[in-house]
Amino acid sequence: MPRGRAEDFLELVERGRRGRLKLYIGFAAGVGKTYRMLEEAHALRQRGVDVVLGFVETHGRAETQALIEGLESIPRAVFTYRDVSVEEMDLDRVLARKPQVVVVDELAHSNAPPCRHRKRYQDVEELLAAGINVIGAFNVQHLESLNDLLERNIGVRVRETLPDSFLKSADQVVNLDLAVEDLHERLRAGKIYAADKVPGALESFFRQDNLSTLRELALREVAESLDRATGTRARTGEDSPKPGGWGRLMVALSSNPPHAATLLRRGSRMAGRLNTDWFVVYVETPREAPHLIDAEAQRHLLTNIEMARELGAEVVRLKSEDPVGALLDFARSHGVGHIIVGRSRQPWWRRMLGLASDVRLLREGEGIDIHVVSFHPPREERRP
Repeated sequence: MPRGRAEDFLELVERGRRGRLKLYIGFAAGVGKTYRMLEEAHALRQRGVDVVLGFVETHGRAETQALIEGLESIPRAVFTYRDVSVEEMDLDRVLARKPQVVVVDELAHSNAPPCRHRKRYQDVEELLAAGINVIGAFNVQHLESLNDLLERNIGVRVRETLPDSFLKSADQVVNLDLAVEDLHERLRAGKIYAADKVPGALESFFRQDNLSTLRELALREVAESLDRATGTRARTGEDSPKPGGWGRLMVALSSNPPHAATLLRRGSRMAGRLNTDWFVVYVETPREAPHLIDAEAQRHLLTNIEMARELGAEVVRLKSEDPVGALLDFARSHGVGHIIVGRSRQPWWRRMLGLASDVRLLREGEGIDIHVVSFHPPREERRP
């Protein structure tokens, strides 16, 4: 994958008032994301650009640490949380300094509770809105939509995530690729972790098959981001979405589905591949009015709606006594070509009679592709 030059990003910086975003993506720690960001910062500085380091994590790597020399670093904010001192990016100080470009590492990081935003990528969004350009980095496993896929394939549930919509908003995306054998060599040479941590890493997260899977995902994500940037739909001659074939995508959500997050991640991934808009539609029946459903179900519904918006969906709330009919009416009136729905948990006799929601969608959704998602039992969570 060709690497974006500092000059290319500088051209974007000089356009428009809203800040521009450049992202470096890797498939694992140690592929060189932070190193490359710092190299680019030096290149921009040599061209007279006002560039600062907002938050850079070197993890004690000598080669990376050496590149910080000669660059202005914004002092970190220190918070005390649960009797522990925590350092975070000082968002207000960066805003007050207002550089042309700021470098921000580990974008999926969860900020300490005293911070204004829950996640570091949200700090970046505020910087962009203020007209500050950002160069940032994260590993592909931190994309929210990949969570279920990673758990299924490599047995890892990643807790620190950021929404795919953030990646889609980037002006430039650069994949830091490295052969798995070369990454293993760097790991054994002590260039990633301390020597005592290397054997455990090689036996767990840094196994050959794990890294190969992650590398393939990173290559695919960057390829899809390039397709979006160059206008895939324009090349196919599609002027507007239509049912069937391409079309928009819709995820059908009930009030408290047990696997809502899986459905939403599946919708986000499919919408990204199709390069299309997508909706999350919830149909409120008379018995599910806000004053009738319990507080826990209401809380789950609000959480799912927030997640859908973070993943880039347009959330639509309908009212109807017939959810299936309302979903199909909405799909046909909004150019939806794909509907994602979870396998119905209704009694077997309703399925036999063709009354279950997924069965009805398959029977009545002529001209629309219906994707019925079955769910795998959860595996034990492990942190990479």
